[in-house]
Amino acid sequence: MTAAPTGLHALAQGVILSPFTRLRRLLEGIEPGISPPIEMMVGEPREVMPSFVPDRMVEARETLAKYPPIRTSEELRKTIGAWIERRYGIAGSIDALRNVHPLNGSREGLFFAILPAVGRKVVEGRPVVLLPNPMYHAYLGATYAANCEPVFLDATAETGFLPDLDELEKQPEILVRTVAFYLCSPANPQGAVASPDYIRKALALARQYNFMLFFDECYSEIYTQEPPIGGLQVAAGTPEGFKNIIVFNSLSKRSNLPGLRSGFAAGDADFLEIFAEIRNLTAPQMPGVVQHASVAVWSEEQHVGVIRQAYRAKFDVCDELLKGKFGYKRPAGGFFLWLDMSHLGGSVPATVTLWKRCGVKVVPGAYLAQPNARGVNPAEQYIRVALVHDVATIREALQRIVAVEA
Repeated sequence: MTAAPTGLHALAQGVILSPFTRLRRLLEGIEPGISPPIEMMVGEPREVMPSFVPDRMVEARETLAKYPPIRTSEELRKTIGAWIERRYGIAGSIDALRNVHPLNGSREGLFFAILPAVGRKVVEGRPVVLLPNPMYHAYLGATYAANCEPVFLDATAETGFLPDLDELEKQPEILVRTVAFYLCSPANPQGAVASPDYIRKALALARQYNFMLFFDECYSEIYTQEPPIGGLQVAAGTPEGFKNIIVFNSLSKRSNLPGLRSGFAAGDADFLEIFAEIRNLTAPQMPGVVQHASVAVWSEEQHVGVIRQAYRAKFDVCDELLKGKFGYKRPAGGFFLWLDMSHLGGSVPATVTLWKRCGVKVVPGAYLAQPNARGVNPAEQYIRVALVHDVATIREALQRIVAVEA
């Protein structure tokens, strides 16, 4: 019997496919039941981007003749450091030249960060990476690329849609081999937000077992009530400061700029020093025109408030149309709906039905998760719906979904 491929072999043989590749294959040849079709599968904001961005890029056009430094300009790092301090109320905590490392969007940082995480800790046997289940698939891709063992931690309604840290704590045999733990708050896809106590406990485990806590905060500025607590906000209140934690964020969601490819990693200065050297080998530098524009965007908050208010209006429509249906609950953060489709046979059959009968394209929750140790996919019954259209289009899409019966 041939063993299942792992590590780079798994990636090369297509064992891990993008949820969107799987979705395309699922719906191939099926015509939408209603026109125009409405695509709600990709978390790509479609609100208006800040109008000043193109002008800021033109101002820095001369930088296109120079190689950009891997850690970018001091101005950008200091601007991001100042934003973190303002946003999370931790003035004086950030040494921007040591604690901040800009990225070409948060995804490449989330992927590359696994390399120094593996290198900094020697374990007996195969290194472990802890992953929320469901998850952003960049985490899983990084795990396999580094030839680590993924351990899936179910994030279900019973656990508040975040991994159960109390159960994790009971597994020291896993924790001693753990090199990294990916967490997302607000969670993608469920929108759950980690409490200060939750973050504090995750950080304590990281320090006790000397692994890296990778805290993905790319949805931190999309909320409808209270601003989510941040990983560095909690870490700054501990004696160890930012040891063992790196947070990731970007302008993609906050500022409707997914095409700018501008984000950052921030936290443990010793880790970031090694991280910078590894990235320097592959040279994913941020172009100077993007750096210059990013300084302006991180410095301006008015457009963020406008964007946030637009999402509030979208969720008001959801509250109106989905109350009492599909297990809907207004999420604490992010811009996704996580809807129970058990009445339509689960996530995959429901996705086909919604496309075939009402022309709405969504992502099956099953494609965003992996079978756990018991062989159960914890997202099997759910679909993810991205609220990236205008209010009128979202209303039309939700009315179509509600009208579909088993």
